[in-house]
Amino acid sequence: MSNKEIVEKNFNRLTSSKQVHEAVLLAENSSGEFSANFGYGGKTIDTPINSASVGKLFTTACIMMLQDQNKLSLEDKVVEHFDKDTFKGLHIYKGVDYSYKLKLSDLLFQTSGLPDYEAKGGITKRVIQEDFEISTDELIEITKSLKPCFAPVGKQAYYSDINFHFLGEIIEKITQSPLEEVFRTSLFEPLGLKNTYVPVNEDYVPNVFYKDQSLDRPKLIMSLRGGGNAITTTKELMIFLKAFFSGYFFPQRLFENLSHYRKLQLSMGPLYYGGGYMQLPLNTIMTLFMGTGELLGHSGSTGSFAFYYPRKDLYFVGDMNQMANPGIPIRLVMRLALSLK
Repeated sequence: MSNKEIVEKNFNRLTSSKQVHEAVLLAENSSGEFSANFGYGGKTIDTPINSASVGKLFTTACIMMLQDQNKLSLEDKVVEHFDKDTFKGLHIYKGVDYSYKLKLSDLLFQTSGLPDYEAKGGITKRVIQEDFEISTDELIEITKSLKPCFAPVGKQAYYSDINFHFLGEIIEKITQSPLEEVFRTSLFEPLGLKNTYVPVNEDYVPNVFYKDQSLDRPKLIMSLRGGGNAITTTKELMIFLKAFFSGYFFPQRLFENLSHYRKLQLSMGPLYYGGGYMQLPLNTIMTLFMGTGELLGHSGSTGSFAFYYPRKDLYFVGDMNQMANPGIPIRLVMRLALSLK
């Protein structure tokens, strides 16, 4: 069986699920000599998709570019970029206030210990019911109302969207430009990505499925900045992913600083987190210890995914567009990594 046939078989296996109403997949190697793409439910590699948390890679690229330009350090205190009163009482764990001790690295590596406003703050349930705008101040107040997970001492990781929301704001403050402009001029235009953008005002925002319900949520998606709210296509996301891991945006040597991985909370399954991206080890119980190496990249709550498999020089990008089961693409990319030659 050829690699293209293997990709098609695995894609068809997952799209046969009643939960999947539309999907798209693009698999390639670095040179593009091997390339296979498949769509389902009307989607193609040129169809707009919600990047969701895959867009955290955009934020990571900008943070690392600013670090390389000596405009910030990962050792900077987060509060230095905000009004001090805003952070008062943000992170109090076992009677100790860590609010003013949080560093940019704590945000990038998901080691801040801050709780997740989506999972614990009721945002996810509200998303299913209505579209709504939400401000940074509101997200901070929700976060303050929740109990932190641990002290930010770098030993544990907990996936929380507020970390990247803060990073998005820090990018805006340092560059003195809106995030959509920074992404456009620093990331999208240099790569020739004409259909990738951060939506504002009347820009098109694709619907996303929750079970059988198609949700139209442009107000919310435009609110969740930095954490992943860009619109893209599978073809253009592949271009970005290759650039990200090839050192196009920042020197390859800086990946050494990012490749320190910590296991995420149980609800995140087999995923670990490094500096701004996920790691998915393949030599685990989930693969019956038959896999080798690791997948690097990101997945999103809408079923979006973008992963690189260095051992076989393969990239996997696409979207399953199903909020009710964001684990679907994780299983897909693991199978592809194991089965492709």
